[in-house]
Amino acid sequence: MIEVAHRLSQFSEYYFSQKLREVERLKSQGMPIINIGIGNPDFLPHENTLEHLTSSLKDQNAHQYQSYRGLEELRNAISSYYQRIYQVPLDPQSEILPLIGSKEGIGMISLAYLNKGDQVLIPNPGYPTYASASLIAEAKPRCYNLYASNDWLPDLDEIKKLKTPKTKMMWLNYPHMPTGAQATDDVFEQLIQWAIENQVLLVHDNPYSHILNSTPKSLLKFKGAKTIALELNSMSKSFNMAGWRIGMLCGSKRLIHPIFKVKSNFDSGMFYGLQKGAIAALNLPNTWFDQLNKQYTQRKKILESLALKLGADFEINQAGLFLWAKIPKEEKSSIDFVDKLLYQYHLFVAPGNIFGSNGQGYIRMSVCAPTSQLKQALNRI
Repeated sequence: MIEVAHRLSQFSEYYFSQKLREVERLKSQGMPIINIGIGNPDFLPHENTLEHLTSSLKDQNAHQYQSYRGLEELRNAISSYYQRIYQVPLDPQSEILPLIGSKEGIGMISLAYLNKGDQVLIPNPGYPTYASASLIAEAKPRCYNLYASNDWLPDLDEIKKLKTPKTKMMWLNYPHMPTGAQATDDVFEQLIQWAIENQVLLVHDNPYSHILNSTPKSLLKFKGAKTIALELNSMSKSFNMAGWRIGMLCGSKRLIHPIFKVKSNFDSGMFYGLQKGAIAALNLPNTWFDQLNKQYTQRKKILESLALKLGADFEINQAGLFLWAKIPKEEKSSIDFVDKLLYQYHLFVAPGNIFGSNGQGYIRMSVCAPTSQLKQALNRI
């Protein structure tokens, strides 16, 4: 037997990878499963985005290898987008790195900055890939707690206690997945100052800033951020382009260049047509987000009714693609509650504990399903 790398023993297959196989098996057996467990936008991209994709396919260099740094036109579009939406100036030549999805960026940032034995501060609950990427880089994830009682925001006093000489990086994600919480300016400012004082790389993952949120915010807007922080962003959620795999990394040239060194050894550039479509999408007016949010608001109301019928409790005004809800007290396990919904009502939602121990007792439901299916789910309950 050829042994696999020891690092693989530290984590298992991604939950949704294995659970969706079970869902597909049930569907193949004739069960009418309604899937509201994942954040996979079901609306089409803007027509202009699709037109630029298709019309570019006959360009002379459309099917050749592309630049590792992306088209200059794409970097210019990202720069304009950041200035218009977040009021953050970015040099398209040195402060922007297009990515094949922001998930790629999480892995490459970890490989670029983490050594064996380094420690990484990870939100609990939070996106599981932060911990997985740290483990692949042979670093040690250390969870910092997020609680409903503190509006799912970091406690700076706890962060200070968790920090050791080996602490190298801290992950942030607001609007927060899975809870939908939004960070205050004060929290961002305090964390930037703490990171500067302690020389800890602060990485903000920001893919949900437009979804059910009227005040998109970038960490890079705050004083001192570019000296110590990077920001990931994505076109998957806000532009209905999840399968396109287009993300971006923004920050200072000094902090981005090591990641570019990793990236240039792992991929050979993004497909030309996808970049041309992304350029068109980044130039869409703000009415695009307004129209999307109007539809998501209608869907969210149905999910809130569904949660109430389940006896679950939730905070209002959650941002992002999900409704985060606390299951009834008599239900002991998020996993068991999710399986009951799946097998009794043919409804798949995500258990909160897959996002960390502080997610135990919660479920996450997605607005990424047609209104007719959401109403059907409500009727089943």
